[in-house]
Amino acid sequence: MNEEYSAFLARLKEKCDLVDVIGSYIKLERRGYNYWACCPFHHEKTPSFVINAGEKYYHCFGCGASGDVIGFVKEYENVGFNEAVQILADRAKMEVPAFDPRAQEEMKRRKERKERLLALMLDTARFYRDNLYSGKADEHVAYLEKRKILPQTIKRFGLGASLDYTSLPRYLREKGYEPKEMTDSGACAKTSDGRILDAQGGRLIIPIINNLDEVVAFGGRIMKPSASAKYKNTRDSELFDKSKNLFNINLVKKLKKTEGIFSLILVEGYMDAISLYQAGFCNTVASMGTSLTKEQARLCKRYTDNVFISYDGDFAGQKANLRGLEIMKQEGLKVRVVPLPEGLDPDDVIKKSGADGYRDCLDKAMPLIDFRLEASKRKFDLSKTDEKREYLKEVIPIVREAESAAEREELLKKLSKETGVSMTALLSDLGASPAKAEEPAVKEPSPLTREEGDGARKAERFVLAACLFDKPYARSCKVEKFVFHDETLSKIAEYIQSERLEKGKVRAGGVFDYVQEGAELSEVLDLDVGDRLNGANAEKYFSDCVARLTLQALSEEIESLRSAYQEAQDEDEKREILSLIRQLMIKQKKYKKR
Repeated sequence: MNEEYSAFLARLKEKCDLVDVIGSYIKLERRGYNYWACCPFHHEKTPSFVINAGEKYYHCFGCGASGDVIGFVKEYENVGFNEAVQILADRAKMEVPAFDPRAQEEMKRRKERKERLLALMLDTARFYRDNLYSGKADEHVAYLEKRKILPQTIKRFGLGASLDYTSLPRYLREKGYEPKEMTDSGACAKTSDGRILDAQGGRLIIPIINNLDEVVAFGGRIMKPSASAKYKNTRDSELFDKSKNLFNINLVKKLKKTEGIFSLILVEGYMDAISLYQAGFCNTVASMGTSLTKEQARLCKRYTDNVFISYDGDFAGQKANLRGLEIMKQEGLKVRVVPLPEGLDPDDVIKKSGADGYRDCLDKAMPLIDFRLEASKRKFDLSKTDEKREYLKEVIPIVREAESAAEREELLKKLSKETGVSMTALLSDLGASPAKAEEPAVKEPSPLTREEGDGARKAERFVLAACLFDKPYARSCKVEKFVFHDETLSKIAEYIQSERLEKGKVRAGGVFDYVQEGAELSEVLDLDVGDRLNGANAEKYFSDCVARLTLQALSEEIESLRSAYQEAQDEDEKREILSLIRQLMIKQKKYKKR
């Protein structure tokens, strides 16, 4: 990021007052110097979302969402950083700078071109919609009636009809669009002899709308038996990349704003998504037949941490999607797999058993690791000794990936019951004795406190919070002398140090330029409420925390020097290292006596 762009961002944030911007989206209530609201990022009845107008940041004490004005627009509109900047720049009537005049002109040209293509796709969607109601689309209407798609659902999803291959190009030409724009958008295709034809000719049309409510592509369902694929997507274009999109994400975004969502249901095709939506499962999205990608996983992550994978009931087919499911898990999503009756897809379940029948399937959803075990089990006949051994050879590494000893034990008990192999033998295969599996080592607590587990992390957060909010008792604390093992906490410490060096004091709101919003930043910001950072008790606790972190830093430095001593070859070097260790141990004893 060059200096001109950095200066522009600073001016943009000054011009786009945080309270005004957020107040244009949600209702705010002023309490003292701060503003409060029900959080727009999760469903709640009691306000826990606060705007610190002075420091120019927002924070939710419920879900942990935090950020500056750009961060809010990015999360609320579900767009990337650059798009959020553009939205605010348009609001402030500011021009986003480019790196040079030619780049500025190119950006303008691309923006105008994209707007033309989006307008073309919207006109195309309206054309298809009008076709469906024209009285000429009997075949398409009959198909929708057969699938029991209701009129209100047809309207909600903007479904339409292509009647032939030539009327769309003719209509678009009359609207003033160039042949190249028709093909570049993906709405039309060019034949080898140069003719421009409807890319979805003769199909039932399902508009694909992105999270910005823009029509970017179409799905088409063939009406007559043909050698062509039953379903067909618009080819990838500068508007559409199916690996980065999810069908129905636009309605999910609206649902999150109005009601909040706890989870997403991910299906394969548009018709499954439409059928589930009509049955009341409005939190459904579809991957449109592609293998799951990182981009789709990250798109899901914007809306929830919980995803139910609901593909068809062909277990072998579902197992082929394991790599995609692992990608979802790697992106921090909690994945559960919905078991459906063999051979049925979600739409079949709705038609056969209704919403209650599908809800029963959801209730039986399996964690990803259980699904993997079940998928493996179906490959083997456990009544045969040799296949039982092969089964255990395949699933023991899966059990080893379990996130906790308790989960491993539970899975091993299940395997023991299925196979008749003892827990002792299974634990041996797992590579851990029963004692190791059941009795994890516990570190001795610091002599400064009796807190267990994350006591050191709590101390780190409190020290950083007091420094970040520039409390008088914390101004002489040098955070750079501590070692923070969490990357986010380390970056907060770097920000505090840089602010002190450049400006002499710390402005809490600027931390979002350095640190991405996450759990650790949220925990630090949570401390800026009530009197937790104020008063004599806070100052005393801060002193204890500093002592604890100092002891921790000294211990780590001593251990590092001991390692260096073991590796040193020169006797003078060894004596020097021993001298340093003694000095540090003297400091250590002083802190322990406090």
